Amino acid sequence: MSFLSSSRRRVSSLPILLILGFSWALGPPTVAAAGQIPDDDRIAAATQRVLAQITDVRHQIHQHPELGNRETQTAALVAEHLRELGMEVKTDIAYTGVVGILQGSLPGPVISVRADMDGLPVTEDTGYAFASTDHTTYLGQEVGVMHACGHDIHTAVQLGVASVLASFRDDLPGTVQFIFQPAEEGPPPGEKGGAELMLEEGLFRDLRPEAVFGLHTFAEMEVGKVGYTVGPAFAAVDHFRARILGRQSHAAQPQQSVDPVVMAAQVVMALQTIRSRNLHPLEPSVITVGIVRGGERFNIIPAEVLLEGTVRTYDPEVRDTVERRMNEILGGITLAGGGSYEMDYQRGSPATINDVALSRWAVPVMTRVVGPGNITELPPTMGGEDFALFANEVPGFYYRLGMVRPGTASGGHHTPTFKADDGSLEVGIRVMSTILVDYLASGGPQ
Repeated sequence: MSFLSSSRRRVSSLPILLILGFSWALGPPTVAAAGQIPDDDRIAAATQRVLAQITDVRHQIHQHPELGNRETQTAALVAEHLRELGMEVKTDIAYTGVVGILQGSLPGPVISVRADMDGLPVTEDTGYAFASTDHTTYLGQEVGVMHACGHDIHTAVQLGVASVLASFRDDLPGTVQFIFQPAEEGPPPGEKGGAELMLEEGLFRDLRPEAVFGLHTFAEMEVGKVGYTVGPAFAAVDHFRARILGRQSHAAQPQQSVDPVVMAAQVVMALQTIRSRNLHPLEPSVITVGIVRGGERFNIIPAEVLLEGTVRTYDPEVRDTVERRMNEILGGITLAGGGSYEMDYQRGSPATINDVALSRWAVPVMTRVVGPGNITELPPTMGGEDFALFANEVPGFYYRLGMVRPGTASGGHHTPTFKADDGSLEVGIRVMSTILVDYLASGGPQ
């Protein structure tokens, strides 16, 4: 059963006919006329033809997830699929990235669409017949690996879109660049990766699009629905590691120590005053300490404690303020306690800002596919996305895809019980295919 509303056939337009050099006064158009641009019904039919294959592909990707910069099996599967569609395929971009180029038979714009391929160090607990049982070594520890953020859906949807659009090659104006990106969740320590490295290696240098599109599953939205945000959508992502240095002693002789545990506890609490006392109350930001690690034995005060976490912001000046205040707080507390500190503060991807004109152009297209009752404007999230780096180069639009089977529940993103339903594949393929075809035919926002 389709979760989509009935589609509405689009009609040809005089401006496109004139661009192609035809006039009704000269007789009926040839096969290259604007009337051959795939309409919604053709996209729906093409989606149905590939859906079973793409569902199998999704299961295969989900069952064998790979961490960032190590997506070798996934990349090989993607490249083979694109080659079978007759595309020009480039591999080994930013370690394991794959790019497919679909050249339409008619002149038109160049646009890009991106999907991410990496999994996470999470041990799966979904009950799926195709659940991952794979393990690997991550940061020196044996861990399970899982597609706990929906990247298997993203990759499968984009392969479906590639199949649909390739079947229309003779009727398409312009070029579509299919980007399959590694390491969206971040590369291994000491390596570069993700969107940043793809761009550094010339992704947009040889073929520069005029717009880029992408999607992300949403664990709070049912299959059949889509969500969008105009303007600021995802936050900038920073990563900090702080070592609080003291002096070790017997736990029964605390006077002989410089206790890093006490200093660390004070730092964790004080960092929250940045959000509550140094920033405007309406300015979105998050400071989270996700790791507190120190000590070897219950009766020893350790020599140091590690704090590690993330900062999320939208405003570059706020980003500067947070980093400055973190150093001041760490310096002040450790000085008062007789210790010292070291901090490594790494700025990650910037905020994802959806192009306003492109977003407002895309919303009616999506509404036409899913129906007005199935599309929702969403507030900005403090989650992060390195799609931002593509959208900083050219206008970008990044939206959310409902993934929860109606009547069921899914664990949140990055959890062992995260469950993205296969039903989201059809919706994802139809919506993205329609966006891309409409952009190629119309040139996007005018």
